[in-house]
Amino acid sequence: MSASREDLKQRLLAQARRRPRPAAAPSVGDAKPPEEHGAVSEHLTRFDAHPAYQQIALIREGARRLGLSDPFFKVHEGIAGATSRIDGRDCLNFASYNYLGLSGDPRINQAACDAVARHGTSVSASRMVAGERPIHGELEQAIAEAYQAEDAVAFVSGHATNVSTLGYLMGPRDLILHDEYIHNSALVGAQLSGARRIAFPHNDPDALEALLARHRHQFERTLIVIEGLYSMDGDVPALPRFIEIKRRHRAWLMVDEAHSFGVLGQHGLGLREHFGVASEAVDIWMGTLSKSLAGCGGYIAGSRALVEMLRYLAPGFLYSVGLPAQVAAPALAALRLMRQEPERVARLHEISRYFLERARALELDTGHSIGAAVVPVIVGSSPLAARLSHALYEQGINVQPILHPAVPEQSARLRFFLCCDHTPQQVDTTLDALITALKEA
Repeated sequence: MSASREDLKQRLLAQARRRPRPAAAPSVGDAKPPEEHGAVSEHLTRFDAHPAYQQIALIREGARRLGLSDPFFKVHEGIAGATSRIDGRDCLNFASYNYLGLSGDPRINQAACDAVARHGTSVSASRMVAGERPIHGELEQAIAEAYQAEDAVAFVSGHATNVSTLGYLMGPRDLILHDEYIHNSALVGAQLSGARRIAFPHNDPDALEALLARHRHQFERTLIVIEGLYSMDGDVPALPRFIEIKRRHRAWLMVDEAHSFGVLGQHGLGLREHFGVASEAVDIWMGTLSKSLAGCGGYIAGSRALVEMLRYLAPGFLYSVGLPAQVAAPALAALRLMRQEPERVARLHEISRYFLERARALELDTGHSIGAAVVPVIVGSSPLAARLSHALYEQGINVQPILHPAVPEQSARLRFFLCCDHTPQQVDTTLDALITALKEA
C-alpha cells in the first residue's frame, strides 16, 4: 500500500474512533409489536396523501372549476418549432427552446441517423469504463473552441451538469453565492455540496459585493453563480461588473448559459460575446445541448484542470452512462451550422425585438426582458394567467402560464419563447389574440 493510501486509511480509522457508536439494534426476539411503538397514521403510508400530491390535486380541482384544461404535458406530435402539431391540430408555438430552428433540420436529423448506424443506440457504459466514442471528443473540442477555452466536458444531462459540478467542486468549508432566480439545478448542486449557500437579489451586483465583504473571509473557496439569460424574465446580468467583483474578492464565477448560448451575441456565442469579454474572465462556463444545440445533455467549459477534475471525479459524469452518439452528433452538427448560417441568430434577434416592441406598444407588462428569445407578459394573477393560456390555446396558440409558487403571485405570467422561424404576422396574430382575451377576462 502506498504512503498516501496508508495515510488515508489511518485518517478514516481515526474518524471512525471519534464517532459515537450507535445503540445496538434489538434482536428479533426483543422487537416490540407495532402497537407498543404507537400507531402509525395511515396517511403516512399513502402516496395520494402526500402533501405534494395533495397540492397537484388542489390545482387540478381549481382548474376544473374554472373550466380550464391542464396546460401541462401537452403532446407534440411532430417537430416543435415556431409551429407544432398538438391534439391533432397545427398551432403557433411559443413554448419550446428550439431557438435556432435546428431541431428537426434534415441535416441535424441525418447526423443523428449516421451516428446511431455507426455506434448503436447506447454507448452502454460510463465513458471512463467503456463508453468513450470519437464523437464525444469531437463535440467537446468544438464546445471548447466556441468558448475559446482550454477544454470542455459533456454530461448526459443538463440538470445533472450543475448538480454534479457544484456538488463536487464545493464543500462544507466553502461559500456559494447565487442570484435568487438561479435554476433549480444549481440550488440542488449547492445543497449537495454542503457549502454555505446565500442568495443575493436578482441582478444586483452591489448586494453581492456587500455579502462578499461580510462573509468571504469566513470561508476557503467562494463561488458566484449567475445565468447568462434568465428564462423567467428574459434579462441578462451585467457580466463585466460581476467579473470585477469576483476578482476583487478572489472568488470563482460560474455562468449558466442554458438559454444564452445560441441566443446572445452577433454569432450566438453567448454572454461573453454579448459583452465582449475574454473567455478566461469567467472561471466556469456551463450550458446545455438541448436548446439551441438541438440535442440533450450539458457541458462545462473552462481551464484544463477544471475539466480534468470533472471528467475523472464528478459523480454525475464518472458514474453515468456516456452521451448516446445520436444525441452528441446533432449537437456537434448544430454548432457547425451556427457558424455556417449566422442569419439564424440574426433572425432570432430581429423577431425577438419585434415581439418585445409590439408588446410594449400594446402596454403589456414585459418586465425587464431585453427581447432576446424570452419575453414574459406579466398579468399578476395565477388564475388569470391560466385562463389566458387556455383562451389562446383554444385559438391555436400554445404558450405556457407560469403560476405561483414558481413565481410570486403578483408576477404570474405567460412566458413566450421565440424561434428564428417565427414571423411578424404570427407575432401580430398572437398579441392581438392576447389583447382580446385580456379584455374578455
